[in-house]
Amino acid sequence: MTTSSSDTSRCPFHAVTASLTRRDSPASPTAQAVEVDARGIYRVHDFQASRDILRSEGVRQAGFMSEVASGVRGLGNLPVLFAEGEKHHEMRRSTARYFTPTQVADYQPMIAALADDLIAELARRGEMDLDDLSLKLAVNVAARVVGLTDSRLPGLERRVVSFVEGGGDSEPGRGQPKKSRLAARRQQAQMALFYFLDVKPAIEARRQERRDDLISHLLDREYNDVEIMTECLTYGTAGMVTTREFISAAAWHLLKNPELRADYVHGTEKERHAILHEILRLEPVVTMLYRRAEQELTVEGQTIPEGSLLALNIQEANVDPEVVGEDAGQLCPGRKLPRGVQPQVLAFGDGHHRCPGAFLAIKESDVFLRRLLMWNDLEIVSEPEVSYNEVVKGYELRGFRIRLGGAKAAS
Repeated sequence: MTTSSSDTSRCPFHAVTASLTRRDSPASPTAQAVEVDARGIYRVHDFQASRDILRSEGVRQAGFMSEVASGVRGLGNLPVLFAEGEKHHEMRRSTARYFTPTQVADYQPMIAALADDLIAELARRGEMDLDDLSLKLAVNVAARVVGLTDSRLPGLERRVVSFVEGGGDSEPGRGQPKKSRLAARRQQAQMALFYFLDVKPAIEARRQERRDDLISHLLDREYNDVEIMTECLTYGTAGMVTTREFISAAAWHLLKNPELRADYVHGTEKERHAILHEILRLEPVVTMLYRRAEQELTVEGQTIPEGSLLALNIQEANVDPEVVGEDAGQLCPGRKLPRGVQPQVLAFGDGHHRCPGAFLAIKESDVFLRRLLMWNDLEIVSEPEVSYNEVVKGYELRGFRIRLGGAKAAS
């Protein structure tokens, strides 16, 4: 075995656990930190430049269709994901309480009950797709935090997922493919269903009696129905869709590596979270973040004009050997990182738009995965197919079939 820069006692799995989702080869160590492509987009590959941009007050959010949303009629209050300046900072402060470790601890019994129900369903059926189980978990947890708990019909998870499965490309300036009249009507129908079946009944219930959730908070701030629905959509894609994919990616690594699985199942919470953070570093669900320069910037000695679009390659930044080490492309839980660098590096973003639900995402993933993986007879039936969603700018894992109890799937 080749000796790496990491202590092998901390990295027993680095020889066999490179990324399972990456669709391209890592950039050459000699590649420039910032490159300008043919469309004039400044593409950023290294950690320091990416973090500096994310922390800069001289840029604004440009991803996740934020530049399109600003022109939506009736949207006076932009979703927190898109807002900037003091409006954004104040909104983040006022909603932070929903994602603190203390609040997340209060959610734990609910998360555990959901996890137990899903694993019991797997045990009854013998075989299921893990990506279906992770979707149900992620949607139900996020729905509780947001307040989408009064749906008129089941199927919230499918209605949420439909918004990111319609194709298209969220990179600013790409433009959306011209939709057929049928596709446009289908998208309008999905939006209407989400509003009338999920959002509207939640709003009506909280107008009668406030609860400790985001929709109640937005009503207190006099948000209208369009603004509340848009906030629910952004939390849906950011909190539900991404957590679904990470749970599947983490389970894939853990099921393929028995030693890593044993360390995870028998570890303390701190040790388990370290393993999950390292998997997330290697497998960031959102692989590209976009910012628009609101003033002239200097990045890595290069002048970037005002108005320029910056594309931050998080997958590349997370394996920057200058920060992570020479074995940056391998899985090494508990690796030593420079002071101030988070164990998941930039997988949750950084700066004022850093993911507010980071702690919740890791907690719910841990609660579910530990309960699932402690079953010794859990096994992979078929590994997932890896595809790429250009709306989310991240991987999708589908058809991840698992079996519990050695039984055949129920007919």
